[in-house]
Amino acid sequence: MLLKNACILVIDDDADVLTAVRLLLKPEVKEIVTEKNPENIRAVLAKQVFDVILLDMNFTSSINTGNEGIFWLKKIREFRSDAAVIMITAYGDIDLAIRSLKEGAFDFVVKPWHNEKLLATIKQALKSKDKNAGAQAVPATSIFEKELLGKSEVMQDIFYKIQKIAPTDANILILGENGTGKEIIAKAIHQFSLRSDKPFIKVDVGSLTESLFESELFGHKRGAFTDAREDRAGRFESANTGTLFLDEIGNITLHQQARLLSVLQNRQITRLGTNEPISIDIRLVCATNIPLQELANEARFRKDLIYRINTVEIIVPPLRKRGQDILLLADHFSKLYSNKYLKPHLNFDSKALDKLVHYHYPGNVRELQYTIERAVIMADGEVLTASDIIFSPIESTTVEAEEITQTNLSTVEKNTILRVIEKHNGNISKAAKELGITRTALYRRLSKYDIF
Repeated sequence: MLLKNACILVIDDDADVLTAVRLLLKPEVKEIVTEKNPENIRAVLAKQVFDVILLDMNFTSSINTGNEGIFWLKKIREFRSDAAVIMITAYGDIDLAIRSLKEGAFDFVVKPWHNEKLLATIKQALKSKDKNAGAQAVPATSIFEKELLGKSEVMQDIFYKIQKIAPTDANILILGENGTGKEIIAKAIHQFSLRSDKPFIKVDVGSLTESLFESELFGHKRGAFTDAREDRAGRFESANTGTLFLDEIGNITLHQQARLLSVLQNRQITRLGTNEPISIDIRLVCATNIPLQELANEARFRKDLIYRINTVEIIVPPLRKRGQDILLLADHFSKLYSNKYLKPHLNFDSKALDKLVHYHYPGNVRELQYTIERAVIMADGEVLTASDIIFSPIESTTVEAEEITQTNLSTVEKNTILRVIEKHNGNISKAAKELGITRTALYRRLSKYDIF
């Protein structure tokens, strides 16, 4: 990476040092951010990704005199920053600076430094970072190789958004139909975040009853209710310092929403049976199959809670809108289940591929997965044919029920129009007025139902 494309963070409690570095680097780099208080490192790294961090060895807010730089270097590594760290040290602390190299620092510079030396060290750090990027890419993208697959434009847009927002601590709302892979996307966000080595806790909040909601999320003390035989931490505590994934968030009641909003605003939970608040530090990811416009109805969901959970939204497309991703996923599931059931890799003939591409997938990726698993289990040969591809009767029944409902509604509307027109002896104006629609709208319905 060239110096002019680099983002640099400088952490030092000496304002003169920060000013000197800013004046030196501002014309040379893409962006330079300075910070006096090392306690803010996590918050700064959550907001932005840096290529190089210049870190002082000593701070007046002492943690362990003479070792503050080592302490904060370890913290930067805990926060999963990929930045190359260059230590800034006084001449008398060179031994500590050398120790910092063993703890993962790239290099150190001694105050007062020569500007050319500092620039050269930063350039070397950037070159080293580029060389190591290839080795780091494999684990970082593993979830995209194993679970979250897609070459379609809509999925590439989602992958790009995940990589942009994951290193921040922004709250994410994932929207999409059932079976589209919202939980996998939540896991990908966690994997790419600064909290990736911390817990990832999932809760299906839509399935929690009013009585279980607070106990499950916030925990309880022994004796708080009849079955509370021991102290228990809730999911918020379990996810502390990590990511909390609340699935089916759109199905919780207004009362549950109020409790959740209070916790998110105060960043504290209180276990049932106590009055003692417990501070929590979580990255929140939520998901729902309810469209955002419908969710925004305040009779159903609080708008202030929507704003709280929806700093950034990701809309996952249904499988029927992902084009050739269908075949990519089908081949992936074929390999997966061929290995699982000790069969040779089963390919698809042309008619099977055609059947897969032209199906509408009301159950989305989940339905495709189960369809391929069933086909692999039942297959006799080494090629899957169209007859081996049997889509779920559960989803077919659901679609048929929807079509029947639509037919019934159309019949009711047609019969109502006929009855009102007959009541007014064919007077369209009076019939339209009673139906609460315009004459033009009524004429459109007459044409639709082939009346007159």
